[in-house]
Amino acid sequence: MTKIRTIRQIIEPQFVMEGAGVRLRRSIAPRRENSFDPFLLFDHFAFNDPAEGPLRGFPTHPHRGIETVTYMLEGVVRHRDSLGNMGEIGPGDIQWMTSGRGILHEEMPRRGPGGAIYGFQLWVNLPARLKMSAPKYQEFNASAIPEVERNGVKVRVVAGEFFGVRGPVTEIAAEPLYAEVLIQPGVEFCQAVPQDHTVVAYVFEGRGLFANSGTDSAVGVEAVSMVDFGPGDEIRIQAGSDQPLRMMLMAGAPFNEPIVPYGPFVMNTVEEIQQALVELRNGTFVRD
Repeated sequence: MTKIRTIRQIIEPQFVMEGAGVRLRRSIAPRRENSFDPFLLFDHFAFNDPAEGPLRGFPTHPHRGIETVTYMLEGVVRHRDSLGNMGEIGPGDIQWMTSGRGILHEEMPRRGPGGAIYGFQLWVNLPARLKMSAPKYQEFNASAIPEVERNGVKVRVVAGEFFGVRGPVTEIAAEPLYAEVLIQPGVEFCQAVPQDHTVVAYVFEGRGLFANSGTDSAVGVEAVSMVDFGPGDEIRIQAGSDQPLRMMLMAGAPFNEPIVPYGPFVMNTVEEIQQALVELRNGTFVRD
């Protein structure tokens, strides 16, 4: 019997400053209690207010023990790293970077033709057995990300499967679902999800009713909000009658391991964090 997931909480993103003065909306931040395992961080970034002054970004910084996922809607992020990789992430593109044992990289934004930059960054944990693996990338431009449309719902599938269509990002330990979902006014979207996965949805445009297991009523959610779902094997969302609902939907298998977050590092013990700092100081953090 299908069990619709309960809405556990609705999170209002908080404004934070990161990088070289970048203002972000943050819904999830790395914490030891690891409530959203395997997801560690979710940021919604935009550089669209002229009062913010010069365009800033994220100068060279390290990562270890995590995967960083950048998904763009508007504008471009130029990136380069200590392994010699460089390129641009533009509208509709995805970059899924597995930092593994360590990488130094920078991300510098550029405005799109309309003067805006708009996108999301997700951090996904790595299990202990992969935290010191070799760094790698999966990058796909907009044309390589499949779109599937059915009965008033359009899904851009980055990872996992929706309506029988699989995304291009594969071989990720957390077995994620990750997609941009557009639901037309008044339309209901139903999606099966693995029962043991953590599931969250970030509503960034519109409003809708989120079905709530065990009750006759639904929970109203408006942009901009993060919805945290409880246990179950299906989610049901109906867009409001006046405008489409647009969201990022994420699901992943938890690793159920202790974590120690420290800035751009997420490891399993304090000693592993201390080792990363030692290697940064003595120049051995990045390996061939």
